[in-house]
Amino acid sequence: MSALLLVVAVLAAEPAPEVKGEAKARMQNLEQALNDWDLEGARVELAELAKLAPADSAPLAYFEGRVAFEEGRYDDAVERLTRAGISDKTGTWLTLAQQTRDVVGHHERIESEHFVFLYAKGSKDQALANWALDALEHQRAALEKDLGYVPPGKIRIEFVGSAGELSKVSTLSKEAIRTTGTIAICKFNKLMVTSPRAVIMGYDWLDTVAHEYTHLVISKKSHNTVPIWMHEGLAKYLESRWRGPYGGAMTPSTLALLGSRVRANTLVPFEKMHPSMALLPTAEDAATAFAEVFFAIELIHQQGPDSLSRLLDKMASGVTDRVAVEAVTTRKWPEFEKAWMAHLRKQPFPRALIPRSSNEKKELAEHQGEQDKKKSHREVSFGDFKEVTEVDARRDAHLGELYRERQRMGAAAEAYARAWKVAGDKYESVSNKYALTLLELKRFDEAEKVLEGSLTMHPGSASTNVHLGRIRLRARAWKRATQAYLDALAVNPFDPEVFVALYAAASASGDPALAARALAGARLLLKLDDKQVAEVARRFVRNEDLSDVDLSTPAATSAPAPDAG
Repeated sequence: MSALLLVVAVLAAEPAPEVKGEAKARMQNLEQALNDWDLEGARVELAELAKLAPADSAPLAYFEGRVAFEEGRYDDAVERLTRAGISDKTGTWLTLAQQTRDVVGHHERIESEHFVFLYAKGSKDQALANWALDALEHQRAALEKDLGYVPPGKIRIEFVGSAGELSKVSTLSKEAIRTTGTIAICKFNKLMVTSPRAVIMGYDWLDTVAHEYTHLVISKKSHNTVPIWMHEGLAKYLESRWRGPYGGAMTPSTLALLGSRVRANTLVPFEKMHPSMALLPTAEDAATAFAEVFFAIELIHQQGPDSLSRLLDKMASGVTDRVAVEAVTTRKWPEFEKAWMAHLRKQPFPRALIPRSSNEKKELAEHQGEQDKKKSHREVSFGDFKEVTEVDARRDAHLGELYRERQRMGAAAEAYARAWKVAGDKYESVSNKYALTLLELKRFDEAEKVLEGSLTMHPGSASTNVHLGRIRLRARAWKRATQAYLDALAVNPFDPEVFVALYAAASASGDPALAARALAGARLLLKLDDKQVAEVARRFVRNEDLSDVDLSTPAATSAPAPDAG
């Protein structure tokens, strides 16, 4: 879960060192600017405070430390907060500054025009930088049009390696991270993101960084006045803007869950979403609430292209969320709620796609990780059908795998076809094994159709997109292969095949910029030079033997689950 959380309640309650005289007004202004996420205003107030307070005064050192922390100067923040006499007990600004310095203080940095990407020195997270920065630059441009605002200066994105590290830099407890599945947080004038290498099967990390940046823009434009339901609705509705139109983050499985709650009349009221959706009783309640607010924002956006910008302007002026919604929609709040419910009921809710529980997902992901370790080059595995509940489909899928193991591809395809006819697009395992068999038979169109159907049921699956990319690559459909591999990279960016295939497809389709980015990633993950990567790509496209090259996916086989931190 990617969420804006109330993670600094203890910190916000910690009093600054007392001061007397006219400097007190400056201190109040400084505190307010920091609470409003107005770092630029805080710098101005700090400069004025420095003119009034003695250079060695505790109040000045305290606010110098606060501003240094927001600017990412953690050594300076620790020094100033220590000099101010702040305690190093749990929950203080000094402790947070020390922990953040210890986790990210020695990170390497790669910059674009408006962002700074920080990653652990020597880690494979370096391979993420160019892709994250590109997505964020596109998100920035889109939100400038949508919301009429861009934050000044360069925004930091700090990647951490585990849930434990995220806990240290965010003040959110590891227990809360485990309970909520939180993977990223926007706070302290930056984005804090857990690396996909900390998640067994990866996660939608590019949408996540765009989502968190959207939170930052909302907070800054509104002076941090937007309530949680509106914050999350806006961020979810807009998170896909870096790659396309509004609302691209809504999945069929989430729609199915929302539909079941609409039919059962068990929706989550707006009031229960405060102070954080992460505090709702169950993960299903949280997922339902996210879907609800998504459609609330969609309904508001129907008032015109500038409606969301006007909504935030109203919030920045100091009115309540209900007054702001009433002003933009020209409906009284009860009328808006009634229209919102009608809008929900009009959605095309699928019934067969209720998502698995968190425990089921984790169990299947861990099982998949174990299976990946055992796979041969042909990816033959009989344990992949654990999820198939239909007896006939599971029997035929096992039979298809037996034929595949014995290189009887025609018979394998017939067995898999029978399983697929029973199960349809319900199971990724059946669809993917069937498609891989069709690929070996060079029945490219049929294989592509099977995997495209699977993606309607399981959008964002990295493995399905990799297989789809493979099929399109063999068919020399370069641009469509590129898109499939880009979709895979957006979930699992540590698969060397993705970078090798992207380099091949981009080179063949005449996209030198994309080819260069893919080449850099392949070079890093495979530890090969440019000529060697080019040779691997040539052999891969021709489906030649690559047993001498390790194209396995480290994130899918060895990384801990998000809560292992």
